[in-house]
Amino acid sequence: MTTLPDRRFLLQHPAHLLALGFGSGLARIAPGTLGTVVAFPLFYGMMALPTAFHLPLIALLFVAGIPICARTSQALGVEDHGGIVWDEIVAMLLVLEFTPRTWPWWLAAFVLFRLFDIWKPFPIRLCDTRLKGGFGVMFDDLLAAIYTLLTLYALQWLTIHL
Repeated sequence: MTTLPDRRFLLQHPAHLLALGFGSGLARIAPGTLGTVVAFPLFYGMMALPTAFHLPLIALLFVAGIPICARTSQALGVEDHGGIVWDEIVAMLLVLEFTPRTWPWWLAAFVLFRLFDIWKPFPIRLCDTRLKGGFGVMFDDLLAAIYTLLTLYALQWLTIHL
C-alpha cells in the first residue's frame, strides 16, 4: 500500500523528517530540486566546521542515509519515492565541498547535478534500476555527484586554458 507523505507523516519519525528533507520532499512539483536547494544552507553551516571534518561528516550522512531512506521507503510503500530527497541533499553537499565557493560555480554545480540526477546517464540508470533499498536510493545520487564534479573540473580547466 502506497502512502502519500504529508506533514503528519513527516513528523511521525525522525527518519521521515530527514528523508523528506525537512519538508522539502513534500513539494508537489520538483521535490528533488527543492531538496537539492536544502543542501546549500546546510553546506553554509558546515563551512563553520574545520575542513578536515567535512568529508567524514558527508560520509557519515551518506551511511546514515541508507537506513533513513530504507525506513521511509518502507513506510511509504514505494522503493524510491520522489519525496525522499536525503540522497539529493547529501550528494549536493559532496558536490559543494569540491566546487569553488562563488555563486556562478555553485549555480553551475546545482544545474549539472539536477541534470545528471534526472537524466541518469550510464551507469546511473542501471544502478538506479538494479540496486534496491536505502543503498540504491543513495548510490545513484552519489554517481550523479561524481558526474557533476567531473564536468565541473572540465569546465574549470577550460576556463583556465582557453
